[in-house]
Amino acid sequence: MNAIVREIAVCVERGKVDAKSPHPPDLKGREGADELTVKALHFGQSPQIILTEGLIAGMGVVGEKFRRNEIYLPDVLMSARAMTAAMNHIRPYFLSGDVQHKGKIVLGTVQGDLHDIGKKIVGMFFEGGGWNVIDLGVDAGMEKYLAAIDEHNPEAVGLSALLTTTMVNMEKITRAVKKKYPNVKVLIGGAPITEEYKNKIGADAYSPDPQGALEFLNSTLV
Repeated sequence: MNAIVREIAVCVERGKVDAKSPHPPDLKGREGADELTVKALHFGQSPQIILTEGLIAGMGVVGEKFRRNEIYLPDVLMSARAMTAAMNHIRPYFLSGDVQHKGKIVLGTVQGDLHDIGKKIVGMFFEGGGWNVIDLGVDAGMEKYLAAIDEHNPEAVGLSALLTTTMVNMEKITRAVKKKYPNVKVLIGGAPITEEYKNKIGADAYSPDPQGALEFLNSTLV
């Protein structure tokens, strides 16, 4: 049975979604993350094991390779598709309580900024890492963040910005969150963001890559 879980991890790592997927070429015609997850569940494998030793393990390898520039954005997106295909079969077990999330994170692109790709990729890493992601979308202002924290009681919030002109809104949201919810961790990221800016606005963490942000969550909040 563990062999199937290891195959799921490889499919996530390689971006093998299902048997119909032509990517990657050397796995053409073979079962992907989709079918293998169904098979593992059918044979009684624990959904938690599939999540931790299959999806989380596979996305962990993807994150490390992406950090070392051994793979690129299209590869990450294919891995995310494979992870999502498998997660669709596991998600009902979260609702039943058979599988537990590590925690919750509210994620959004700050007010005035409509860039979505980077945030979505980070969200996929978080979800693949076992976190429950509440995605606020783009152009999310301070009130939207505070309302989401009230509703969902997350351990952390993530703020994304690609434009230097919207960084001021990142600061406003960070300060408002830390004032009202001092125990909620604030993670920031985006092309113009730096460690120095994180310190300036009082955020808890900055990472130039999704894996670093996930590692912060896992090491600080789990």
